[in-house]
Amino acid sequence: MAETRIGVIGCAGRMGKMLVADIVAADDCVLAGGIARPGSAAVGKDIGESAGLGRLGIAIGDSAERLLAECDVAIDFTTPSATAEYAHFAARLKKPIVVGTTGLHGAEEAAVRDAAAKVAVVWAANTSLGINLLLGLVDQAARRLGPEWDLEIVEMHHRGKVDAPSGTALALGRTAAAARGVEFDSVALRGRDGITGPRPAGAIGFAALRGGDNIGEHHVIFATAGEQLELSHR
Repeated sequence: MAETRIGVIGCAGRMGKMLVADIVAADDCVLAGGIARPGSAAVGKDIGESAGLGRLGIAIGDSAERLLAECDVAIDFTTPSATAEYAHFAARLKKPIVVGTTGLHGAEEAAVRDAAAKVAVVWAANTSLGINLLLGLVDQAARRLGPEWDLEIVEMHHRGKVDAPSGTALALGRTAAAARGVEFDSVALRGRDGITGPRPAGAIGFAALRGGDNIGEHHVIFATAGEQLELSHR
């Protein structure tokens, strides 16, 4: 079986370095290369040394178009605006892309969906098997427990995470809203401060915690008079 040539977009970041290590360790994959944002101090450095693997003889670049042309599939963990641009390149070059970037909105989401109409795209808020099972459990719970069960979603991540709530937390909230047959944006409460008044019926509340090197934990809480159900993933 031919080895799959994988390019890592955002290879100097936290997730990018982990991806480089996993690709190098895989028997059926080849690291085609990686890029960092133009102007980054990582550009030009050896990708293996950047990931703590030792020298691999592959310099980190800054051209997504060039990387996409040289790989079979690319994995993108960058920023929403950058992801929208890379999705456009992937569609034009007919190269499949895995999108792990979170925090996409509006035109950025539209760019990824447009690319998916032209080339294979895997776009997931979280690729963990446990989280994807949790999404199904939240769907079941939200369908069975009525609006008298208040729904709160609490997430915690490392101090370097730049978006809040996390993409996974929002995906859990959207799953619950769909299960209840309501429009997500009309019921989402993203943080509270001061005299907020009573909790609106049917709201889906969010709390985002940041600290240390926490790679990610999520708690979905259904609470009603006299009892509470919590579904968690770490």
